[in-house]
Amino acid sequence: MQQLLRATTVALVAFSLAQAQAQTATNKPNIVIVATGGTIAGAGATTANSATYQAAKVPVDKLIAGIPELNNVANVRGEQAFQIASESFTNEKLLQLGKRISALAKDPAVDGVVITHGTDTLEETSFFLNLVVHTDKPIVVVGSMRPGTAMSADGMLNLYNAVVLAGTPSARGKGVLVAMNDDILTGRDAAKRTNIKTSAFSSGWGPLGMVVENQAYWFRAPVKRHTMNSEFDIDTLTSLPEVAIVYGSGNMTPELYDAAVKAGAKAIINAGTGNGSVPNYLVDTLKRIRASGVQIVRSSRIADGFVIRNSEQPDDKYDWVVAHDLNPQKAKILAALALTRSNSTSELQRVFWEY
Repeated sequence: MQQLLRATTVALVAFSLAQAQAQTATNKPNIVIVATGGTIAGAGATTANSATYQAAKVPVDKLIAGIPELNNVANVRGEQAFQIASESFTNEKLLQLGKRISALAKDPAVDGVVITHGTDTLEETSFFLNLVVHTDKPIVVVGSMRPGTAMSADGMLNLYNAVVLAGTPSARGKGVLVAMNDDILTGRDAAKRTNIKTSAFSSGWGPLGMVVENQAYWFRAPVKRHTMNSEFDIDTLTSLPEVAIVYGSGNMTPELYDAAVKAGAKAIINAGTGNGSVPNYLVDTLKRIRASGVQIVRSSRIADGFVIRNSEQPDDKYDWVVAHDLNPQKAKILAALALTRSNSTSELQRVFWEY
């Protein structure tokens, strides 16, 4: 009889524990980590190799297993979308990733999505997703500047913070976010400013907030159109037009612009000096290219600030567009999307003002 009572007690305790664990799991957000490779999945030869390593070596299941603390903040599962260094991202991969993120965001069992990504083109992918995925659920893009094998590797905490952020109710409706070095950046503004420090990403307008010990702290909110309020929809996109960037410097040559047109560019981002300047000896070349139907967008190679319309060049007269505060690589993404809907200069300029 005592053995029966003891067995019954053990069974009840086990049942109660299982119920408590199930209740805890139910209360935690369901987060999907979509891995694409990059340094965060990289490995170096020794712990001293923080800048010399092979990217995209560690699969997503091992990334998750390496941070058991994730189980304390979310129910996490992983998917391996790609296993590449991010400089190898193409338009086709952007579209493929965007469609998968959109599908996950529509799943009622998913509360948020985290994308691990190489830092080289992280800013382009985060901006693209910010423009085309129609959801108010948190989508967080994260990377690292050091491989997980290095001393003081930053990937573990970055990924942990990204999962926390993706499961935070206050992150809903703020568009695609970037979690790097404790900062919360908007996918629109985030830019890689250095290639060697863990504080590589920042924004000219400052971070939205910070993640500190499982808590998101907010200081500002994005005001430009994004996600739910965007006119661009990944579910209707099948391809992106070619857009070229020509980097400004002293002693430019017209052949650079003509080569972009010959290669099939539907728009050219002029990454000009200063206020998106165009040298006087290139004005006629850009006017000729615009007359042929190719759009000219004046951006700047300067990290911060914005290009002022009809300053430096008479944009209205030449039928050119200005990129406002978007850097050349982000201007390329927005121009490509805008061209899927219209080739009107006034429409492109409206898009650059609103997004």
